[in-house]
Amino acid sequence: MAYRFFSAVLLLSLSIFFSPLQAAETTVQTQSIKSGAVASPDQYGALVAEQILRKGGNAVDAAIATAFTLAVTYPEAGNIGGGGFMLVWFDGKPYFLDYRETAPAAAHRDMYLNADKQVIENLSLIGHKASGVPGTVMGLWLAHKKFGSLPWQDLVAPAIHYASTGFTVAENQYQYRADLLQQLEGKTNFAQYFAAMKAGENFKQAELAATLKRIAAQGPDDFYKGKTAELLVAEMQRGKGLITMEDLAAYRAGWREALVTPWHDKQLISAPPPSSGGIALAQLLGLKQRRSGDFNNVKHNSSQYVHLLAELEKRVYADRAEYLGDPGFVTVPQQQLLDSSYLDKRAKEINPLTISETKAIKPGLEGYHTTHFSILDKHGNAVSNTYTLNLDFGSGVVVQGAGFLLNNEMDDFSSKPGIPNAFGVVGNDANAIAPGKRMLSSMTPSILVQDNKVQLVVGTPGGSTIITSIFQVITNLFDFDMPLQKAVAAPRFHHQLLPKDQITMEPYAPLAAEVQQELTKKGYKLHTQGWNLGDVQAIQVTADKVTAAADPRSRGVAKVIEY
Repeated sequence: MAYRFFSAVLLLSLSIFFSPLQAAETTVQTQSIKSGAVASPDQYGALVAEQILRKGGNAVDAAIATAFTLAVTYPEAGNIGGGGFMLVWFDGKPYFLDYRETAPAAAHRDMYLNADKQVIENLSLIGHKASGVPGTVMGLWLAHKKFGSLPWQDLVAPAIHYASTGFTVAENQYQYRADLLQQLEGKTNFAQYFAAMKAGENFKQAELAATLKRIAAQGPDDFYKGKTAELLVAEMQRGKGLITMEDLAAYRAGWREALVTPWHDKQLISAPPPSSGGIALAQLLGLKQRRSGDFNNVKHNSSQYVHLLAELEKRVYADRAEYLGDPGFVTVPQQQLLDSSYLDKRAKEINPLTISETKAIKPGLEGYHTTHFSILDKHGNAVSNTYTLNLDFGSGVVVQGAGFLLNNEMDDFSSKPGIPNAFGVVGNDANAIAPGKRMLSSMTPSILVQDNKVQLVVGTPGGSTIITSIFQVITNLFDFDMPLQKAVAAPRFHHQLLPKDQITMEPYAPLAAEVQQELTKKGYKLHTQGWNLGDVQAIQVTADKVTAAADPRSRGVAKVIEY
């Protein structure tokens, strides 16, 4: 009875608290300092963050509400059935929350191999066996326990509102996998829930609304031990998946020490393992700093610039494949990989004139869809949050009766050492599947701080391209002095060691034709993939203003808020 009363009151309050959605904001806004800001992948997340800040919530409150909202309005990546990382700057100190998914207890090293020890196509990507134990609900709960100032129910309320009354479906809601319904036909129950999602029309999710009401009332107990847990496990049993009630009850999110490295006169604060992103980004910035002479008078995105960045990236992705994994299962040589003398040595290997032979690029030590939002409050606290289902709409499996999608994060493990995953990156034993283990990630929520004050809050989706996208945006800002929106909008490219000598471009803004010709002559293979390189959401704080920018590659919204 109490639960029904709570639900009724909650729904009544929503109609008062949430004004009708206005037209989408422009992709960049600038205001004076002592303002809050948000850069979100859609207009609903941005509106909710603004309303929470105006209500007196802090950056973490706004992040929690935004994350739940995106689980409804951005179902291709926003989630309660996935996991991620939250980087927090609060009262002048960094905090890193790991709510990455884990492998179920029944998972094992060779679970995606056939009798001949070959990888079974799509088994780690589509269907019930592709899912790790979700971490999002537990992660958001822990963030609220440590930093929340508004009631938990108030932060889940916006998501309930949009699930119950609906939201307007965007034109590019299927932006990465337009043929998704065909891909999943006969394999999952995806069409039953999402085939009716049409651009420009209102879309309601009654089962998801009921699930969110339970989470609002009961917190993570519902998701990991209660009715939602039972529905999730029943779905696993229907599809011969691996997640059990014991797996859910055993799941833990936790606080880790943020990765903090010096860069010029600033500090880069980023994601530690089980993300590869923070280490890789710090290595890229450190290597570029050491080879700064090579970049003198080199134009932005010229063929020489592309070549030099590819030389840096080759070495970083070789280290990623060999050394990085869940620190609870393998010893990650983080200090050695970021040691000044090691970076000096790696920098000396770079060939500024010709392509280094791929097979000669070894690990240096001895011995596709995610979403991101950035939030700043008027007190200078900041959140950089990246979370994911992995590919668009995850495994395609919806928990019947609960209405939410499950991830396909198990593909981020190494199904077989040396065999590429969906993003083309390889891994070795450090990232092999094991029960309870967190799969390696490229998610790189990052904050740049100078004199103990936030200068930049940034992140993006994009699988293995996350690291290079953020690296290029930071370089655009601080090495080329671009304004934030131009730094975010500039054409991006990617190289990750394998495929051999391949420079990946994007439909949004390919490299100039002359640059492409020069790169081809140099020996590079150019590839324009079917989707754009990232969806960067960034906030910059300078001496006299706050600027927020949403990537024009997608439907994000940036707001700077005077309150």
